[in-house]
Amino acid sequence: MPADPLQRVGPPQRTAATGHSRTAAPPEGPVEVRRSSRRRRTVSAYREGGRTIVLIPARMSEEEERRWVSVMMEKLAAQEQRRHLDDAALAARAEQLSARYLAGRAVPRTVRWVTNQQSRWGSCTPAAGSIRLSHRLQGMPEYVLDYVLLHELAHLLVPGHGPGFWRLLEDYPHTDRARGFLEGVVAAERLPHIPGAD
Repeated sequence: MPADPLQRVGPPQRTAATGHSRTAAPPEGPVEVRRSSRRRRTVSAYREGGRTIVLIPARMSEEEERRWVSVMMEKLAAQEQRRHLDDAALAARAEQLSARYLAGRAVPRTVRWVTNQQSRWGSCTPAAGSIRLSHRLQGMPEYVLDYVLLHELAHLLVPGHGPGFWRLLEDYPHTDRARGFLEGVVAAERLPHIPGAD
């Protein structure tokens, strides 16, 4: 078995030699185990609706199946937890970014997720020291979240988007990549605004 067999994949194609699938309903929600004779060593899992699908080789014993289901459920939960930081973790991340890229000068009073920002990724009220990030960023790559958060932190120091503002972001190595990612999302969703577009 590989050390880390977790792979996020699309819905599997069932084959004639798939064997069987079984569904259980632990507290985390139903789990469906799909066995495949094509699968030799790898185990993978993904979420589908309210279920978790775990794909395993057909030759695995029931004991191995139980162990791998447990391992994959833990991996998925950890992966999702990393993607969905709570407000406290978001504030801690802001503090780290400020220390690393802004010499610790940007110190927000509050940093939190909001669900009422559909046309922008984040906003900042410098007078109140508050930063709000759109919940739509949850699940996006970490470098994208960090860029938006750093963008709003920089607004605590420079309100507009003049040269002084952009100089604050010069040391962040993923600005262009993050902006490109967000531009792609905006194009796909036809949203009118990305950080720094104005």
